[in-house]
Amino acid sequence: MLKPNLNELGKLAKDTHNETKKYFDKLKKKTPKNLDYVMQDLHDAEFKKTDCLECANCCKTTGPLFTSADIERISKSFRQKPQQFIDQYLRIDEDNDYVLKSVPCTFLDSDNKCFIYDVRPKACREFPHTDRKKFQQISDLTLKNVAICPAAFNIVEKMKEKLPL
Repeated sequence: MLKPNLNELGKLAKDTHNETKKYFDKLKKKTPKNLDYVMQDLHDAEFKKTDCLECANCCKTTGPLFTSADIERISKSFRQKPQQFIDQYLRIDEDNDYVLKSVPCTFLDSDNKCFIYDVRPKACREFPHTDRKKFQQISDLTLKNVAICPAAFNIVEKMKEKLPL
């Protein structure tokens, strides 16, 4: 099994993109009954050996969506009003969602730790979403995430081996 480093990840993701996209298209048409269980097992196994603090590529290259609950929770921890938090850190993107004004993430420390880890957005807590129920519904998102997250790449490659379609 490949253990891609960040320098190789983009190329590997690009090289496997078409194959993975075809696999996901088949997965949507013919979803195995045990998919969620298999994905949970693959996710758990990968994250037993993956230390996100060694990488933090997700925080360095992309920004999460901020829900109103996220904004409420984080602004409260900053002792700010939600609108102050929005004005200081967020913008509205083309999909009309709140996102960070810039990447890398404002809340990422130099040692790859998150300043707001305990109150971080739901999107950060759930990234790379490989243990999500009804996994086949987020295949477009997963295709993007395999180019960002080495763990997601490994999980999808293992998935293709474990659940050939």
